[in-house]
Amino acid sequence: MSELEAVVAAVDEEVRPDAAERARLERAVEALRERVERALAAGDVPGEIAEQVDTIQVGSTARGTWLSGDRDIDLFVRFPADLDRAELERYGLAIGRAVLPDGHEEYAEHPYVTGAFDGFDVDLVPCYDVDSAAETRSAVDRTPFHNAYLTERIGDRLARDVRVFKRFLKGIGAYGSDLRTRGFSGYLSELLVLVYDGVVPLLRAAGGWHPPVAFDPEEHGTREHDDPLVVVDPTDPARNVAAVCSAANVARLQHYARELVDDPRTDLFVPSDPEPLTERAVRDHLDRRGTAAVAIRFDAPGIVDDQLYPQLEKSRTGIAGDLDRRGFGVLRSTVFAADHAVLLFELVTGALPAVERHEGPPVHVRAHAEGFLDAYVDDGEAYGPFIAEDRYVVERPREWTDARALLESDALFDVALGTRVESTLREEGYEVLVGDEIERLTGEFGAELARYFSPRP
Repeated sequence: MSELEAVVAAVDEEVRPDAAERARLERAVEALRERVERALAAGDVPGEIAEQVDTIQVGSTARGTWLSGDRDIDLFVRFPADLDRAELERYGLAIGRAVLPDGHEEYAEHPYVTGAFDGFDVDLVPCYDVDSAAETRSAVDRTPFHNAYLTERIGDRLARDVRVFKRFLKGIGAYGSDLRTRGFSGYLSELLVLVYDGVVPLLRAAGGWHPPVAFDPEEHGTREHDDPLVVVDPTDPARNVAAVCSAANVARLQHYARELVDDPRTDLFVPSDPEPLTERAVRDHLDRRGTAAVAIRFDAPGIVDDQLYPQLEKSRTGIAGDLDRRGFGVLRSTVFAADHAVLLFELVTGALPAVERHEGPPVHVRAHAEGFLDAYVDDGEAYGPFIAEDRYVVERPREWTDARALLESDALFDVALGTRVESTLREEGYEVLVGDEIERLTGEFGAELARYFSPRP
């Protein structure tokens, strides 16, 4: 047994659910199924429809690829494919409320009920019983096909390797297909282990990937995808299972796969949560770096994370681009969110000269050069035009010389912002923090600031 295989075996010992945990899960699933049957018999769903409804367990707990301590049960209630969408939602929620009376509604493509049962976190999701994943009426309809495909192909050996690979991805911070993480989903993780017939060959190969990397398990030969990692869905040839996975997380897997293969050890499988920074530590970092930090803090819009984070990222990108174009020089930027949301920008400088250099065309490009000359020759505020090398140049007044003033002005709304972020900033207001004022974020975002100031691959 190689050192890497020994590490895999040791990690498996930690993450493999024992017999008692499996038995408890099976009892919980059976009890939930019985609740669904009672709800169908109660009459909330018309009899002719109820007769066609079935319940299927999906996800990692259905396939034996879940990690010890995970408490997720995914039950899908399948309705006839010709059922009206509004009726699917109404009947699905009725069953969900009956099965999980203390649960609450959440919304993906359509509403479903989530709640706790016997120590497990349960999602009770209505879907359509379609003939193939290519005929889905909603995004969740393909999940039972994913489940069937993997159940047929993943036995005990590969299930062990899937668990180890998932734990590795969690350890390096690359697990999860939510739009905050943009990492590897459970389904994607299982497909990759299946493609390589094990976690050890997968890890050895991943270190040598040259993205874009593409896999087509069923050799569908379908259209190309413009993503760093492509895994054609075996059940839906038009779909890339890895579409949400960011280039950064593909690179992260490569980096740590190389590290693990070169130096096999179990600590890479354990997430490292930094100690939250104190206010003094934030001041020390900023003093040592000599940068100008600015942050926009506001009440986080009341939307789910998968809607919030793309909007925060769009806003961060738009504002960072504007700060860069105006000469402030964005060294790095990021977003945080909890009760408040924060857009943080670390600038080369927060204050600029009153004038900026603006180069025109070369003098020999006559038509454009004369147009530039005419535009500025009578401008009483500009210095020039004059000639530098072979082109006209002016030094004109800069519109904004102070980053804080810019971010506190209506000019903030001239850049592309997320819709709900923009409405929140306009209607509820926001606060701009500059320099040492950033330390006021430590109460809510001390751990996030620790990750920011101590970045790792």
